[in-house]
Amino acid sequence: MGQSTVVQLLTDARKGDAQAREALFERCRNYVSLVARNNVESWLRSKVDSSDIVQQTMLEAHRSFTDFQGGTEAEWLAWLRRILVHNSQDAIRRYRTDKRQAHQEVALDAGFRGLSASFHVEPTADIETPSKIMCQKEAEIELADAISQLPEDYQDVIILRNLQRLPFDEVAERMGRSRPAVQMLWLRALRKLEQILSLPDGEA
Repeated sequence: MGQSTVVQLLTDARKGDAQAREALFERCRNYVSLVARNNVESWLRSKVDSSDIVQQTMLEAHRSFTDFQGGTEAEWLAWLRRILVHNSQDAIRRYRTDKRQAHQEVALDAGFRGLSASFHVEPTADIETPSKIMCQKEAEIELADAISQLPEDYQDVIILRNLQRLPFDEVAERMGRSRPAVQMLWLRALRKLEQILSLPDGEA
């Protein structure tokens, strides 16, 4: 994808450049998808396909684009997350069967943080961790794009272990594998992610 910055795309889109506007939303699709998977599926599991919420979020963001008043990438991503939170909570209200689960809406809203801030790797991991690389790059979108390039099982184990920070025993249960198998999968996934993040821009 083109390497124009989010800020430049925002500026051009506000001037009426339709291609810049489309590129802006396409640039952020992996980010929105990953945030949805990390935060929505952890609550709704099989009840809702997070891709439906992603699609709804992108459509609403398109329609209300002129309402966005910020000027930085961080503000733009926070704005997208707020729309995603609203749509996610609507889904929870529709599919919730136990009123005692109302506290989930608060937890969901609190959990929508920047991906780099949420990403955690134990210091014992024998690699240059992706979190260190992301601290150097300070790029939420690049992290989401890199994770989207991983095989599905690598994505799953990273979301469960590094973003949701679940213990290995629970990750193993969620993925239907043994704990040793999940730990090996996790290390392979981190090494692959580190390789992708270390590539020069545009070579992934």
